[in-house]
Amino acid sequence: MKEGRKPVRVAMLGRGTVGAQVMRLLDSQADDLAARVGAPIELAGVAVRRPNRHPDVPSHLLTTDAEALVRSDVDIVVEVVGGIEPVRGLLVTALRSGKSVVTANKALLAEHAADLFAAAESAGADLYFEAAVAGAIPLVRPLRESLAGDRINRVMGIVNGTTNFILSAMDATGASYAETLDEAARLGYAEADPTADVDGYDAASKAAILASIAFHTRVTAADVYREGIAAVTPADIAAAKTLGRTIKLLAICERIHDSVAVRVHPAMIPRTHPLASVGGAYNAVFVEADAAGSLMFYGQGAGGAPTASAVLGDLVAVARNKVSGGRGPGESSYAELSVQPIAQVNTRYHVSLDVADRAGVLSSVASVFADHDVSIAAVSQQGRGTDASLVIVTHSAPDEALRSTVDKVAGMPSVHEVASVMRVEGE
Repeated sequence: MKEGRKPVRVAMLGRGTVGAQVMRLLDSQADDLAARVGAPIELAGVAVRRPNRHPDVPSHLLTTDAEALVRSDVDIVVEVVGGIEPVRGLLVTALRSGKSVVTANKALLAEHAADLFAAAESAGADLYFEAAVAGAIPLVRPLRESLAGDRINRVMGIVNGTTNFILSAMDATGASYAETLDEAARLGYAEADPTADVDGYDAASKAAILASIAFHTRVTAADVYREGIAAVTPADIAAAKTLGRTIKLLAICERIHDSVAVRVHPAMIPRTHPLASVGGAYNAVFVEADAAGSLMFYGQGAGGAPTASAVLGDLVAVARNKVSGGRGPGESSYAELSVQPIAQVNTRYHVSLDVADRAGVLSSVASVFADHDVSIAAVSQQGRGTDASLVIVTHSAPDEALRSTVDKVAGMPSVHEVASVMRVEGE
């Protein structure tokens, strides 16, 4: 680092769990970061709602006027607040004025990435967001940069630690969803309001970001088919075990000819699949590319320190660009592929039925599958007195055909209940 190099001045929006860790790392690693960047990184201010809640922060750094801080003489804005407004407006203001942005805001990017990239392009600023997907796992930058010369065909993985903790615990203990959700909250893995996690919204936002990068196409959260895990029962878990499978909430982004399909839902996967062994609150993502083949990224997908690590990585990259006069990659949406609705996506189903245990029931159910052009891969039946449990695993077929089949079967007099319907992946 050259002596007397002008500091790179940073404004930070928010100082929660992640923001506090970012500040700690900026302080404890100041000399190393300066050497890596080629200039000191100077924290110019921190915008918070209630300054009195941050007694450990020097008072001259704290402000409640986020807009004034963004408009001040800073080079980079680091955003760790979350939410859509007023954050969107603040970041657009920063980018249009030539200030680069580092953000961990997955919901904002999943809905308004086009606005942010346009603002960055207009002023030649950087927009980096590694921390928005999978915490500490380096995933966004490999997709944007390392694999920029390859064709990515599929991205599939576990991108939400809360739901993975719950499903892993259900698999290990046989406990119910409600019981394991309570345990996740007690251990700090689930928020007081876990809706964003357990209903799949968090994973859907991340899937939209990953699909946008991987397929050079604008994909928003509204384009992502989404199911949560609240309907997963101990019986589903037990059925998966019987078949040598486990259940995970998966984000799946696929290129299908001249379109893309993006979905988030629980699915059975073989216990031999690498994702099956990803337990607790960890994340893991598979990327399948033409030349690179299959790649797997694994690590801590959330938490203050892991997420701060990703934020700092982006901050160093953006600061280097500032010092050298360079610029990182912008938006790549040239492909403009259409987004395929879930009804047209080919998938496999595991269907569990409670039926009358009498002759002809299996054949009549199978005929409904045949009438809808859904091929049966495997079937098993176990009697329980006058009733029976009938389990059918299908071959791949359009989701719409599978749904129609299940709806038709549910109305048959010999079928008492459709106990569960679960997609099957990874085979």
